[in-house]
Amino acid sequence: MSQLITSAAPHVHSGDSVQKNMLLVILALLPAFVVSMIAFGWSALITTCISIATCVLTEWCITKFMLKQQPSLLDLSAVLTGLLLAFNLPSNLPWWMVVLGSVFAIGIGKMVFGGLGQNVFNPALVGRVFLLISFPAAMTTWPVAKGFATRYLDAETAATPLSYMKNAIADHQQFELDSLLDSFLSCVPEHIMGGSLGEISALALLIGGLFLICMRVISWHIPVAILATIAAFTGILSACGIGSGPLTHLLTGGVMLGAIFMATDYVTSPMTAWGKIIYGIGIGIIVVVIRTWGSYPEGMSFAILIMNGCVPLLNRIAPKRFGEVAKK
Repeated sequence: MSQLITSAAPHVHSGDSVQKNMLLVILALLPAFVVSMIAFGWSALITTCISIATCVLTEWCITKFMLKQQPSLLDLSAVLTGLLLAFNLPSNLPWWMVVLGSVFAIGIGKMVFGGLGQNVFNPALVGRVFLLISFPAAMTTWPVAKGFATRYLDAETAATPLSYMKNAIADHQQFELDSLLDSFLSCVPEHIMGGSLGEISALALLIGGLFLICMRVISWHIPVAILATIAAFTGILSACGIGSGPLTHLLTGGVMLGAIFMATDYVTSPMTAWGKIIYGIGIGIIVVVIRTWGSYPEGMSFAILIMNGCVPLLNRIAPKRFGEVAKK
């Protein structure tokens, strides 16, 4: 006779699963991926495929041969990590560097903590920062967008808008994009073009973000807190003659990608609404500080990783339980 296992209510399944949520995030990234393909051609596809394949293979090998567990790749978490890592890389990065960053992202950023749901830091950003520190020249050599005419390793390069912005700050000047509309719709202006796969179209990323919010995969708290903080902080600095205006900061670099897709990672972000807002404000402040006074022109990756480390403290900001008596 089989035994019945009972548990407390509710007994209605929400229909959510890790695989479903990962798939929805991947679908939300497709508009930005299409734009990157249009901008960088086959090199964008090659970099992305190498990153995803290496992440999947690394997780399979570690799970099977080191952890001695049955590999479970159907949750698509390794695929998403590979896709997000590729979005943080220049399309002309040598293939072996993409492989090295992917192995580091999965092996050190995720599996060393025990696998999915136990990692402290965002794995894709761990891989990206590792490559940035190890190979700074390769990670800051950006190809000019020429569509499918762009070859994988032999492409004309240019500085990013953030580099121009950083140089302008050093010269005590202000820098603004010639066409904010171009940066929002598709690519930044051609005479400034350069950047990673995920920096090409703010509109495509916003479409993906709205899709995730409508599907209730993410909440609005973290993206809005980050974007509002960056806008307010840079607006104050710009009024004081320091740095560029809010729109230039919001539409360049990895702000949109980080705010919508990286900072909202379930495992490495706070669980409570107030925790998410404080987390987003912290990221926004750190981004502006690094962009304005730091050595790097971009600070999104560092800001998210720093605030990832603060998540255990932010999770202590929990609402009072129903019927709980306040402590005196």
